[in-house]
Amino acid sequence: MSQALRREIDELAAAAQTFRAQHQPIANLAYPAGTRLAVNLTVDFDAMLLRRLMNETPMQLAKGEFGGRVGIWRLLELFKSHQVKATIFTPGRICELYPRAVQAAARAGHEVGDHMWEHRVPDDPALERDHLTKATAALERLTGKRPVGTRSWHTQKLLLELGYIYNSHGHAYHNPYYVRAAPGEQPLLNLPFHYAIDDAMFFSFAWLGSGNAAQRITDPDRVFALWWNAFWQQYCAGGYLNVVVHPFVSGRALRIAMLDRLIARMKSLPGVWFCTCEDIARHCLNVAPPAEV
Repeated sequence: MSQALRREIDELAAAAQTFRAQHQPIANLAYPAGTRLAVNLTVDFDAMLLRRLMNETPMQLAKGEFGGRVGIWRLLELFKSHQVKATIFTPGRICELYPRAVQAAARAGHEVGDHMWEHRVPDDPALERDHLTKATAALERLTGKRPVGTRSWHTQKLLLELGYIYNSHGHAYHNPYYVRAAPGEQPLLNLPFHYAIDDAMFFSFAWLGSGNAAQRITDPDRVFALWWNAFWQQYCAGGYLNVVVHPFVSGRALRIAMLDRLIARMKSLPGVWFCTCEDIARHCLNVAPPAEV
């Protein structure tokens, strides 16, 4: 074996050891009695903010505005019709742009979580703190409840300092797991999602400035089949599923109809726990706290 290959193998082994030290999966997570599968319905309510950051065209901005004017209300009505609770990850700026929608979500019993101040995390630590502090305060002021969860890439130490108990951003495992930013530091629970269960991967034309050759406008029936198969696999395994939708994407009538069929089919099986991210986070922290290291 060459010295170069040996060095490469040693580097990979060291990286694997670091990963194991930072990630702690929850083995054999025990759900409440009668529960076979936990489902988080999560909504990224960012409207046009990401479009603005990317300096996208007026048409893309208008698509984002549709999410705040129409799409979010359709999703809230969908959840109400099925009597399920969701988690609405909301940038702080959305509290200024669409306050009625955020308040309506909170009044309906949905969890309102953080999704950064304006859908970005500044590199400068002082500005990052300012953004997270402003977003947290805006959500608490509007809903009457301080957020405890986030979908962001905020610094883990800062999240813990400001009282957050979970992030729903990484996807290192298929079930909830703990992450330490560095060995010996306090861990943070992560509720994983995967882009295969994210509506923007299938329905969002010109996603992130992509060209026409990269478009992904998919038949809702195909997405229904894919997501149902993902649900069924986890149902059989007794696992976890995090479904990600965006009001400006899934708020379109045809996609709402697909989600309606999907939730109804999920509900037809026994033992499905439709919970908020806070619900399952507190459950994990209670029955399977992180191991001491």
